[in-house]
Amino acid sequence: MKSTGSKKTHKDILGDSVRDYEIESKSISLLVDGMANSGGFESKNLWDGINIIRTMTEDTKCTKFLSFVGSIISTGARGIIKDMLKRKMFDCVITTCGALDHDIARSSTKYYSGDFRMDDTLLYKRNIHRLGNVLVPQNNYGPVIEKKVQECLNDLYKKGKKNVPTFEITRNIGSALNESSFLYWAYKNDIPVVVPGIVDGAVGSQIWFFYQKHRDFNLNLLLDETRLSDLIYDAGKTGAFIIGGGISKHHTLWWNQFRGGLDYAVSITTASEWDGSLSGALVAEAISWGKVKGKAKQTTIHGEATTLLPFIYAALLK
Repeated sequence: MKSTGSKKTHKDILGDSVRDYEIESKSISLLVDGMANSGGFESKNLWDGINIIRTMTEDTKCTKFLSFVGSIISTGARGIIKDMLKRKMFDCVITTCGALDHDIARSSTKYYSGDFRMDDTLLYKRNIHRLGNVLVPQNNYGPVIEKKVQECLNDLYKKGKKNVPTFEITRNIGSALNESSFLYWAYKNDIPVVVPGIVDGAVGSQIWFFYQKHRDFNLNLLLDETRLSDLIYDAGKTGAFIIGGGISKHHTLWWNQFRGGLDYAVSITTASEWDGSLSGALVAEAISWGKVKGKAKQTTIHGEATTLLPFIYAALLK
């Protein structure tokens, strides 16, 4: 899709909308099982990861964390995240503000399929944001998020809730969204969604705007930490499926050091480890910090998450 000249109409640019995955077929499990002895460099890690996640989710003594970056919610992978929470496969979500932004926006509007090499100056003139190869019309993003978040914050405020953690804000937002939303199913199944970096995004900005007119309203991140502490210390075992890096990955690992580390850990990353970044660090590195147990079932899968998630989830449905 190299041709992106100024003659293309708005309708031409926004041709195909992004659709969430709806995975039902179990036939992929035979392919994944073949990866066990394929000799493939990352295919073996993918097979290991699927089996670790399966064992983890079936372990009734294990408190399970799902950690992911916000960008994948702009894609069809949102449907897989939503389904995993609908099936109660995890007990807690740790994510970024972008995940909230995209979930709110896509609950009532559309994103569109584009190209990494599109003319960004043209897109700006047409009021279209680009996130990789996903196109986001401006009117489908900021105004939609503003309206929904302000409604939810006003609702909390009227109920006398003025000292709130992020998991209470995300729960309230989820209650106001539809069944296509991962936040809705987290709310429905009482799964806390913690966002340690919530001010870094559209929802966070709306919280700040609300605060300008309600100076007695307080965003209390320490209550989030208390909730995580309760989950960690009450757990018989803990496990985590970590999609991407950054703050959501680190926060998941960080809290688990206080109980001697994760018993299960699977990470998907495209980042390299040679620069010392947390995003690229192998799960095994976390063993040295006590964030993952030395005898834990763990692996790191190097690959792009939106490509791998459909295979992983389909295999888990076996």
